[in-house]
Amino acid sequence: MAVESRVTQEEIKKEPEKPVDREKTCPLLLRVFTTNNGRHHRMDEFARGNVPSSELQIYTWMDATLKELTSLVKEVYPEARKKGTHFGFAIVYPDPKRQGYRVKDIGNTVSGRKGADDSMTLQSQRFQIGDYLDIAITPPNRAPPLQGRMRPY
Repeated sequence: MAVESRVTQEEIKKEPEKPVDREKTCPLLLRVFTTNNGRHHRMDEFARGNVPSSELQIYTWMDATLKELTSLVKEVYPEARKKGTHFGFAIVYPDPKRQGYRVKDIGNTVSGRKGADDSMTLQSQRFQIGDYLDIAITPPNRAPPLQGRMRPY
């Protein structure tokens, strides 16, 4: 017998995010993988205990915004500081039904420009400790991939 939740998406969105007291709350280790070709990593690159080689380790909190994470990535990759550089964020998480990982596109930021996703937080996107963050970086001289840019791997 299947049990189904009667909580609607609207009710979930209405739940206010609890602010994180960064002075009293221990940060989490966020494992971030980046590409500079505008595409996310293939899911098979996360298979069998492997991860892509482009790993950044960031200590942060669940209320970290995409704009805040963009700034941290730009500190490490000077070429990503150019105005107009596009950052596509996705959460990579284990798939309990299959052996492997799934990906969820969560938002975008652009270096030097304000955007709708800038204030989006990890917590608001149901990020779980242990998930990975995959960031597809597109230089300003190349158009970012169109919506649905995730490759079905």
